[in-house]
Amino acid sequence: MEALEEENPQLKGILPKEYSRVLIDNQVLVELVNLFSKISFHDLEQEKDLLGDVYEYFLGQFADSEGKRGGEFFTPPSIVKLLVEILEPFEGARIFDPACGSGGMFVKSGEYLTNRLKDRNKVSFYGQELNQTTWKLCKMNLALRGLTGTIEQGNSYYDDKFLDMRFDFVLSNPPFNADWEPKRLSPSDPRLRYGIPPASNANFLWIHHFIG
Repeated sequence: MEALEEENPQLKGILPKEYSRVLIDNQVLVELVNLFSKISFHDLEQEKDLLGDVYEYFLGQFADSEGKRGGEFFTPPSIVKLLVEILEPFEGARIFDPACGSGGMFVKSGEYLTNRLKDRNKVSFYGQELNQTTWKLCKMNLALRGLTGTIEQGNSYYDDKFLDMRFDFVLSNPPFNADWEPKRLSPSDPRLRYGIPPASNANFLWIHHFIG
């Protein structure tokens, strides 16, 4: 894990290093290692896509098993693809997701550009995620896809890590109908120039956040 982090600086401090304490059957672990040993990695870009697809598949399976809570970190790929194709991101764009979960919006944006023979590395990704585990999942997801981005951990309601930045696209599927605490925001918060959204529903706060 440390060697992987050394080769991929964006994963520094992200990968788990407690595998010896995880309750995984030894035989299952051996089979997993043997399975990955069969991958030749002769075509690095193709293998990155393969590993990325496997990663996305298991994220989806885990989200399904978690029910409603699974939506906190994984938006179905079909929905993400639709959003990306509606917005049509372009080379040089700055794309922001303030509730980025495991990074599906960034991955599909990269795929969109690749499918149109554009350079996905000429797009800048910026994201923020509250949950630390999900934040790590996002960082790993981008690394597997060969993508880079500025992904911060924090609560977008009260601790906007990108307060003074502007973006070409805001691409997000935030948690709907959530409670929040208006009193925790400063009256001078630029996102409140259209008024203070109701505490019982954060949907309007997200819209203000996107605009601001």
